[in-house]
Amino acid sequence: MRKIAPSEKKRQELSELLRVGTRDDGSSCVSEFIRLAVEKTLQELLESEQKERLGRARYERGGESGAYRNGYEPGRLKTGEGLMEVAKPQIRGLKEPYRSEIWSRLSELSGNLSRLVIEMYALGMSTRDVEQALEGALGGFVLSKSSVSEITEELTAEYEAFKSRDLSGFDAAYLFLDTVYEPLRRFDCRTGVMCCWAYLADGRKVLLDLTTANGESYDACMDFLRGMVKRGLRAPLSVTTDGASGVIKAVEAMWPKSKRVRCWFHKMQNLQGKVPPAAWPEFKALVQDVRDAPSLDEGKRRMQEIVQRYGREFPEACRCLQDDAEASLNHLHILPRHRQYVRTTNLVERSFLEERRRTKTIPHLWDERSLLKLVFATLVRLSDRWSRRQFSQLEQEMIIDLRGRILGETVNTNTETKNCKRRSANRVA
Repeated sequence: MRKIAPSEKKRQELSELLRVGTRDDGSSCVSEFIRLAVEKTLQELLESEQKERLGRARYERGGESGAYRNGYEPGRLKTGEGLMEVAKPQIRGLKEPYRSEIWSRLSELSGNLSRLVIEMYALGMSTRDVEQALEGALGGFVLSKSSVSEITEELTAEYEAFKSRDLSGFDAAYLFLDTVYEPLRRFDCRTGVMCCWAYLADGRKVLLDLTTANGESYDACMDFLRGMVKRGLRAPLSVTTDGASGVIKAVEAMWPKSKRVRCWFHKMQNLQGKVPPAAWPEFKALVQDVRDAPSLDEGKRRMQEIVQRYGREFPEACRCLQDDAEASLNHLHILPRHRQYVRTTNLVERSFLEERRRTKTIPHLWDERSLLKLVFATLVRLSDRWSRRQFSQLEQEMIIDLRGRILGETVNTNTETKNCKRRSANRVA
């Protein structure tokens, strides 16, 4: 008894669907009809390709000697209109393994289209923008808005993998914490995305983690930091933050030996609001001298001079300058060349600028899932672009020495410097 070809089975399914016209629940079968029609056409192309390769049709003699049909294997192709399933014909007895050129090209095109859609979305184009851009570039309908949304769901899977990856391979020297707030249209509120960036021991800038948070409370920050530590993140030399009390308490509780650095950019903004505009240039220059002091003791001395000089004239500004003074000067514990990197949260702020360029296109994201998808897509691509090594071998050795003096770590310098490159070479995503 002759077996029915897969293409004939598809044809019979189509005929039955046309005869019935509707599903059992009474809904339309248009989308299912389109899917089956595409699958039938693709199945016929694959069987025709097999026929040409063998030089004979099913149940015919002749053609290539020693080669014969060897059943089918499942083939799945992700497309903008859903998952297509066919039976890929196999051939046995050829000099080289049989490989369908049609299937290979379709798989490659489908993968390239999906990657293109994801990159367009990550660059800030809405799903409707992507639909119209593809239609305009290719001269006709390519993907619907809902199909674009389905393709970009791959970013959600990437984010889940990002959140669960091992962090023990990242030799983080300096950490930076900050939060950006974005509106959610579904709940008519704003929610925060808390981010942790780092300079690794070799100078690479990487995104270590991100999560949503309604605020920078102690519990929210502690949960965020604890999650990274559980995944293997070692204690950093410094952690730079703004003045949020919850963040400060969480950092000091999690890494008591690390140097917490108060962001000087935020400090200067606060000071400027407490000094008359006419007196600000002179006062600012003196504060910058404190920030750029060659040593911790000299920084304390210069700060005290400002307080003595302006204490009566600008008492609130002097009180602001002395607020969290130790953290404001903690960057002076770090290598002189690296102080410009750790004294502000500029690394995080720069990434937020890129993120806001995307959310301007989609100003009111629907829910937390869509917010995380877009922010993650933007920041992880920045992390890849910024992952150039900047610190010399000597600087890396000096960082190891600092770890011993600040954190009390006992390390073998030769072993540590050899492992530094291996740890830092891991890709973030």
